[in-house]
Amino acid sequence: MRKGDLALASEVTQKLIDFSFHIPLPGISDSKNLDCLVEQIIDSTRRIRYVTTIRDFTFSPIVTDPSEPTFNPLKASIWHKANGNIDEAFWLIFLFVHFGKHFINNWSLIRNVYGGLESGQVWNWETTRSDPEAFRLWLSQNQLKLQQTGRFGNHRKYENLKADHPWGTAAILRSYINWIDQFQTHSQMMQVAKNIAGDDPKILFNYLYRSMNNVLRFGRTAKFDYLTMVGKMELERIEPGSAYLSEATGPRRGARLLFGGNTNASITANELETNLGELNEFLNLYFGWQVLEDSLCNWQKSPGQYIHFKG
Repeated sequence: MRKGDLALASEVTQKLIDFSFHIPLPGISDSKNLDCLVEQIIDSTRRIRYVTTIRDFTFSPIVTDPSEPTFNPLKASIWHKANGNIDEAFWLIFLFVHFGKHFINNWSLIRNVYGGLESGQVWNWETTRSDPEAFRLWLSQNQLKLQQTGRFGNHRKYENLKADHPWGTAAILRSYINWIDQFQTHSQMMQVAKNIAGDDPKILFNYLYRSMNNVLRFGRTAKFDYLTMVGKMELERIEPGSAYLSEATGPRRGARLLFGGNTNASITANELETNLGELNEFLNLYFGWQVLEDSLCNWQKSPGQYIHFKG
């Protein structure tokens, strides 16, 4: 653990111990499990802190150019937001979530798709939205080359680049465009959502989470990742108020382990959510629900021996 995180780790450790007198946490009764969970929590806070740190930077436009090795979809989103290109800022976050960052190939896949394999055709929001069929045809012609030059990130490892598959990348991008197109712009979509749900960050997050059901292959994890990134990037004031455990696998197993001592403990998702809600308030971490969702998912994979997960 980095020296700069030791104070927070000590604080989180003590808070978990103190909280266990209120609601038992049998999953961390073993000190190795406790230490490992704390390490995962620190990792999760670091991932969030990275976004909030770069969010306030002023970047060169070179980070937006997919023909350059310095291309980064998150930094590009920040640049576009700062320059008033709100639709492009949202679009890049969507592409970031859909393609992910591969632990070996990094941004290669999103860079090659977004940049049209350096053909001079950038599949930005306006171009793709105005002619999704042209994107599908391009993808069909370049599918094999794209597969050879990049891979999906861990959260999207079951996705595919097939242009004509009903759940392939072309269909997924078209479904996202259709979701936004009914409002014309991302900003107008957000305004309509606030008119209906109000501007409470957690209630608005939940409304948007449900409204994304028509985006193909965006299940709990993808919707959660997309909306939390929108919130952390301050494109809209939203924050999760739940881990959506009824639809989860890894985070739910982690919560069962924490509160029941076993990943298969007989505890309902509602009870786990209630307990996690109290723990979240007690820990009082920035974007605490995402910290818990992420750290519990990783912790349950190896509860007694720390493993660093990159995504």
